[in-house]
Amino acid sequence: METVTENQEVTMTKKLEKMFGHLDYKNPPELCPVRDVMSVASDQWSILILLWLGYFPVLRFNKLKKYVYGISNKVLSQRLKVLEADGYISRKAYAEVPIRVEYSLTDFGKNYVKRLLSLAEWMQENSPKVLANREKYGLV
Repeated sequence: METVTENQEVTMTKKLEKMFGHLDYKNPPELCPVRDVMSVASDQWSILILLWLGYFPVLRFNKLKKYVYGISNKVLSQRLKVLEADGYISRKAYAEVPIRVEYSLTDFGKNYVKRLLSLAEWMQENSPKVLANREKYGLV
């Protein structure tokens, strides 16, 4: 009989085997779904943009820039275009002077944010361990 921890480890191992077990390590694939898809949605700015759009149903560019502290206009604009192109967010422009543009999560984006929140909660719970390890190695 397996313990819960052993069962979780077996489940994780099976999932990793399914993901990577079929790959030829000498000839890696040109297209890697994990790298190609997740690289867009997992950089620090994209995560913050998606989390803020999860908190506020609709945000305009300048409000997003205010909440995602430290991001430049150029980087915010680039990240919004990529997140829209990948289907995480939607952009709605209004024919007004000056033009008004609003951003919101798509259903796909909401689904991703749900999973992202689980990871964020885990990070918050474990950040003291990470900070202690950094201190142990003299990185703080």
